[in-house]
Amino acid sequence: MIRGTREWAVAEINCSVGCPHNCRYCYARIAALDKGLVSSADDWPRMRIIDDAVQRRWPRYDGQVMFPTAHDIVEENLVEALVVIDRLMVAGNKILIVSKPSLFCIEQICDRFYPQRSRILFRFTITARDESILTFWEPDAPAYRERLDSLRLAFDKGFETSVSIEPLLDLGDLEKMIGELEPFVSHSIWIGKMNRIEERVNVESSEVLAEVERIRSEQSDRNIAGLYESLKTNPLIRWKESIKQVVGLPLAAESGLDI
Repeated sequence: MIRGTREWAVAEINCSVGCPHNCRYCYARIAALDKGLVSSADDWPRMRIIDDAVQRRWPRYDGQVMFPTAHDIVEENLVEALVVIDRLMVAGNKILIVSKPSLFCIEQICDRFYPQRSRILFRFTITARDESILTFWEPDAPAYRERLDSLRLAFDKGFETSVSIEPLLDLGDLEKMIGELEPFVSHSIWIGKMNRIEERVNVESSEVLAEVERIRSEQSDRNIAGLYESLKTNPLIRWKESIKQVVGLPLAAESGLDI
């Protein structure tokens, strides 16, 4: 089955292990623990650079390349991220840059790669507008306003822009948030559920349990079907496999189609 990042890209590239944003639902943290790349969940926010990835001469891939997939672009790894993007560009790749965006980092990327902007598609992860929800699930990630400002900046500079609302954290506000985002989106708005909650979220308190139950309720099959009906005519909206499976849409047949 084509799922996850493979819906968007034929190759996934990272330059770091760990991410200071420390999102509660992070799939990459669990994968790193399983592979022994970090010794404990507490080590995950302490980012370390993958030197081989930074120094590598990347090939040209037959399709869109996603960078990064297992961490965000932050000031701590910005220098190395710029090197990786540059080396992917030199090889002639089309790059999907995905991150919970820092305005400073996006400004640097836009300035550095403005001449090659036709080969960059930004996809900013914007999961909710309510700061109480964001600070619970994504405690050290940029605030909604900074993410919106990053999206507007990239759009105004002529880069292709898109948004990932995965995981969807606030169903009740979704359509209003989309209305605020879509004037600055040229490509697509992807929506997906929170996946594998049991494996990825540490239910360490009654507060966490209550938030998990809220998410479960909001992404019930009935609610997802209603969401699909209300947004299916919007040409910008695209659905991740977690929603396609609920509403009966065909799954992607090959990697990197980004449709």
